[in-house]
Amino acid sequence: MNKILDIVTSKNLTYEQKVVALAHAAENSLEVLSIPEATRHYMDTGAICDLDEGHAPYRPRYVMPDYEKAVKNGCEFLQLEAPKDLDEVLQFLTILYRHVPSITSYPVYLGNIDKLIEPFLEGVTDEEAEKKLKLFLVYLDRTITDGFCHANLGPEETRAGRLVLKLEKELQNAVPNLTLKYDKDITPDSYAELALYTSLYCANPAICNHKMHKATYGDYGISSCYNILPIGGGSYTLSRIVLPRLAAEATNREQFLTELLPDCLSRMGDYMNERIRFLVEESNFFEISFLSKEGFISRDKFLAMFGVVGLAECTNMLMEDPEKTYGHNAEADDLAEQIMKVIADYAGTANALYSEVFDNHFALHAQVGIDSDHGITSGVRIPVGMEPELMYDHLRHSARFHKFFPTGCADIFSFDPTGRNNPAAMLDIVKGAFSLGDKYISFYASDSDLVRITGYLVKRSEMEKYYEGEAVLQNTVHLGGDNYRNAHLENRKVRGLQ
Repeated sequence: MNKILDIVTSKNLTYEQKVVALAHAAENSLEVLSIPEATRHYMDTGAICDLDEGHAPYRPRYVMPDYEKAVKNGCEFLQLEAPKDLDEVLQFLTILYRHVPSITSYPVYLGNIDKLIEPFLEGVTDEEAEKKLKLFLVYLDRTITDGFCHANLGPEETRAGRLVLKLEKELQNAVPNLTLKYDKDITPDSYAELALYTSLYCANPAICNHKMHKATYGDYGISSCYNILPIGGGSYTLSRIVLPRLAAEATNREQFLTELLPDCLSRMGDYMNERIRFLVEESNFFEISFLSKEGFISRDKFLAMFGVVGLAECTNMLMEDPEKTYGHNAEADDLAEQIMKVIADYAGTANALYSEVFDNHFALHAQVGIDSDHGITSGVRIPVGMEPELMYDHLRHSARFHKFFPTGCADIFSFDPTGRNNPAAMLDIVKGAFSLGDKYISFYASDSDLVRITGYLVKRSEMEKYYEGEAVLQNTVHLGGDNYRNAHLENRKVRGLQ
């Protein structure tokens, strides 16, 4: 009851944030999941983390509606006919977004917005389109007050995409998070360069290796931070194994690899299956959701994301040699890959309930971390402040570990603002990274107000308000502000084009 009273009387939560927090507190008052004591042990130590998803799953964590189908067919439940012009499609989307659930209570995926809008630009001048799109983008930023909201562009160049990039540079919005699906055989250099140029003003968009993800899923979208999931489906859940907290229990390296890690992986998989079982069999989400009834999502296109975090710290702990560290030493990196192979072998063979779209196995995800993490680096990244001197050494290291993660693995680079003067050179970096096997890369300028925290965007100016105890519009400022300080993200190595 004290926690609920704290929410009700909080001075730095908005009304809307209080409502969401109170709903979460109500859910956590229930105990409907069967969790063995051995699993609870790992949860108590923090080795298994449920990312505060709640004790009674009643909606999937990430929902990826087929918006193109909705725009084509209209929506019976919302009493919306298929849109016929630009005004109608923008209104249609804003209404539909309002009714798409997720773990955050906001939509985490807004679709390939350039392709949704492009057919309705015929006969509309750039001036008219910009005014309407600007109002649309401002509406999204002010009403979907959560940085985990994501929209996609590309891989083809579109007029709508160019207009969105132009407007985002002007608006400096934190929402939506944007990604350009990039394929060197499809995406014109000039379009990719515009995207990179824009990112060095507003940290948007990030760049995704389209070929690699299309080969995994076919029709995919990017949601939340950088979660790669099937369109028309999504992810039931995302739990994570916090490797350094597990390594703290190990008696030696061999015991960690052969006993402790396999046991923890099995316990976490069983826990995730229990969450999926309740969601599918007892919550009735898929039976009652209009998204499911009208075919905008399908239960058999959902999977389970198996998160991994803190590989760097885990490796360094097991090496027991401060001179041999992750990202800088071949023996340490070999150990890290050995750890990942144990995890990947489990994920690729264990049974994941109701996950037909991924052959009934778990899909690995390089989880980005949370605000309460201290001394734990996102996914398989090299810790901030320990980045290799040469960027291509960094990218080669990243590619070695990106290969394990079909549902998302990314790197973030703070860049010198002079990069704005040479977007072609920036694109060469992306092409080189993707040729190595990197899956996702993002940039922001070191002098930008907007920064990428772990995958989502937050304004430094908003974090300062949060630090002063002020209420702020977007709830991800709370997460981002704590993560920014705890992980010392201000110390990211600033890269240049030299």
